[in-house]
Amino acid sequence: MTQEQALKIMKTGVNIYLTGSAGSGKTFLLNKYISYLDNHDVAVAVTASTGIAATHMNGMTIHSWSGIGIRNKLDERDLDELEDKKYLWKRFENARVLIIDEVSMLHGFQLDMIEKVCRRFKRNNDPFGGLQVILSGDFFQLPPVTKGENKGAMVYESKAWEILNPAICYLSEQHRQEDEMLLNILNSIRANCVEELHYEILENRINVELKNIKPTKLYTHNINVDKENNEELSKLGGEERVYKITSTGKDNLVEILKKSCIAYEELHLKIDAEVMAIKNNFEKGYVNGSRGKVIYFDEETGNPVVSFYNGSTVLISPELWAIEEDGKIKASITQIPLRLAWAITIHKSQGMSLDHAEIDLRSTFDYGMGYVALSRVRTISGIKLLGINKDALLVDPKVLEFDQDLKNESFQNELMFQKLNIDEQNKLEKEFITRMGGSIEIDKKNKAKKKDKRKIIDTKVPTVLITKELLEQGKNINEIAKARGLTFGTITYHIEQIMSAYPETKISHIRPPKKHIDIVEKANKKLKGEEVGKLSPIKEILEKEGHNLSFEEIRLAKLFI
Repeated sequence: MTQEQALKIMKTGVNIYLTGSAGSGKTFLLNKYISYLDNHDVAVAVTASTGIAATHMNGMTIHSWSGIGIRNKLDERDLDELEDKKYLWKRFENARVLIIDEVSMLHGFQLDMIEKVCRRFKRNNDPFGGLQVILSGDFFQLPPVTKGENKGAMVYESKAWEILNPAICYLSEQHRQEDEMLLNILNSIRANCVEELHYEILENRINVELKNIKPTKLYTHNINVDKENNEELSKLGGEERVYKITSTGKDNLVEILKKSCIAYEELHLKIDAEVMAIKNNFEKGYVNGSRGKVIYFDEETGNPVVSFYNGSTVLISPELWAIEEDGKIKASITQIPLRLAWAITIHKSQGMSLDHAEIDLRSTFDYGMGYVALSRVRTISGIKLLGINKDALLVDPKVLEFDQDLKNESFQNELMFQKLNIDEQNKLEKEFITRMGGSIEIDKKNKAKKKDKRKIIDTKVPTVLITKELLEQGKNINEIAKARGLTFGTITYHIEQIMSAYPETKISHIRPPKKHIDIVEKANKKLKGEEVGKLSPIKEILEKEGHNLSFEEIRLAKLFI
């Protein structure tokens, strides 16, 4: 399937799994679709499974966006805690489309949690709360990082994938590799039909000299990366600067931050050190994964100045990583957002495009490692191998079988959507934009002004106050939800906020049955400590007593206690 064909399918509003070989242009196509949605005023949440992948689309990690963080499970009490976070309500209220890139690096249980959170916040029992969901990835690339032997279900084996039932768009074009030889090897790995000739070609790249070039070195293990970086740093003359991490907050939260942001406890730098940024700073001109070289140290601050290979020269200041709750910082760490980058792990290279790379494939330990490493490079002449074993090019047999199913389904989708004439395609596109609350017509000249005006309106009239105005007009919850294009649950949440800030507001016309108020009040009185007033504990008591009230009904009844 071509990118153009896949884009047409996306525009009809169906849920999508976008896949294809490394370099087939998945991220390019996603950015194109994001621009399309933006031009039509459809709010899109742009996320990815990893920080580096997210920066390719100016997005954020799906863990952060959804609020699941580092959780391995999600029960009703967890959902209650998430509901207390106002920024999540605003995030979900705005979102109409959810994009998750590099989905192959998510566990199945993580996608299930994300799906559950979407349904709860959107107050909609359709898959992912009725959002259009665009998943993108390649299961031949690296699987999720796991601890121990228990790998769990792949994301395509999850319940969320099953109920989403995404249409498959398998891209067939190639936009990274520039020579047929390397492309042939990569396609052979994907088809699990690597021949002796392919091994011979790769073995001929062992210890070749890449003249006048300092290639990026890719290793399978962190210990090799650290050893390489430390040795290269020691070769440089001149003064060595040391930057120590600082922290605030509880030790366990600080440790979580340190593991998630990969900042060094002690960062050792010299002039000419190869470095990689580990945090986004769009204003200064670098993102998580940007490569560059230290050219000097600023006299006033002592901080490094880096010449990035994207052309920008930046004074790097310490950055803050924090865990926040209700707008308050619970823990934080501060460090110069750089890592040494003569060498990086294959995991961290995923999504990069390199002109030259020195690769060690002697100690691969997971399916896809060899494929990912080799596919980072544009040509076979840009590869120097330190060694290779045949296991490095193996692919997961389950993925191989599933990939064939994906190709077959993509072909069927291609045939089905080709049958649509221009009028039918346009009708589906317009219906989707309208359903998502977007604008059919695009006035490019006034687009910027329109956005600015919308921001001013949002600032002057918060969404909750619009609901308050309709409420004071005597409209009931269903009428307000219809007028605003929001769900019953969202309006109920608005009313809860309104009564907290404006207790004098008259809401007698939406009073629920007295029986509901009485049983909710009785259940709430049975709770103690932090559970008092929480929806899930109240619902558990009511269900034990044979009362089947929804979360919205409980929330509404609480307002009249």
